[in-house]
Amino acid sequence: MTSEIIVEAAAVSKRFGTRLAVDHLSLEIPAGVCFGLLGPNGAGKTTTLRMIYGVTRPSSGTIRVFGIDIARDPRAVRSRLGVTLQQNVLIEALSPEENLRVFGRYHLLREPELSRRVNQLLDFLELRSHERLPVRQLSGGFQRRLAIALSLMNQPELLILDEPTTGLDPAVRLALWSRVRDLTATGTTVLLTTHYMDEAQRLCDRVAIISGGKVIDEGAPAALIATHLAPETVELDCTPEEEPILLGGLALPLRRRLRVGRRVMIYLQDASSLVEQIRHRDQGDRREMVIRPANLEDVFLALTGTSLEGGQ
Repeated sequence: MTSEIIVEAAAVSKRFGTRLAVDHLSLEIPAGVCFGLLGPNGAGKTTTLRMIYGVTRPSSGTIRVFGIDIARDPRAVRSRLGVTLQQNVLIEALSPEENLRVFGRYHLLREPELSRRVNQLLDFLELRSHERLPVRQLSGGFQRRLAIALSLMNQPELLILDEPTTGLDPAVRLALWSRVRDLTATGTTVLLTTHYMDEAQRLCDRVAIISGGKVIDEGAPAALIATHLAPETVELDCTPEEEPILLGGLALPLRRRLRVGRRVMIYLQDASSLVEQIRHRDQGDRREMVIRPANLEDVFLALTGTSLEGGQ
């Protein structure tokens, strides 16, 4: 049985003057998954999100959310989704509890339901210890938790998170990851953009890799890695002149080899034999090598030649 499709984008393009920000992009996002949009700055991720939640109109193509054409009836769609923007939008003079109450009234919530949801979200995002402090006194991590809490006030069926953990310390990131997992476990569909590959691999059931406004590949993280690379990666510094000496004619099947400046990444099934052969050829030089699993950033590099953190 086919899962319900929550978001369907069909050949969507968006121009800003002469610049084509999104180029005939097509996506289908099923219900109850965490779906990630990955790509460097300028790839078209945020523009795509803005079209999905109805702030930006496509230049061509159609977007349907919950089966509704967002361009024709944006109000019907927005009542069923929540959005956390890259920049927090909070009333800094008010406390987290007061912010939640104000936002709840925007959604026409009345007592006792308003208080029930406020208390539920203060507990869910672990804001209880700071619930009465002015927002301006909160750390960046607590402000981000509150921003996500506001986007959950209307119990959305679709939650859109635009780079939700950028700039946060690892402990806060882990706490927010846990909340996102809890949401998808109870049936909420989550659509997020992120630059963090560990975030995408831990949270996302599926990802779409975007470059130049186009989807260049899509799938489950593990499936994309298996399709384009191999499970193990060896990284080392090696000049182009050294490369034929160290890596030429190796007696093992290398799935792929990529270079970024002095850094070479080699992808293969088993790294141990490769490391032994490089050590043997290196004439006693104990060159530092890193052995690690292949990841989504490697996939992006293999497909586009640019890293996720860099520009195009």
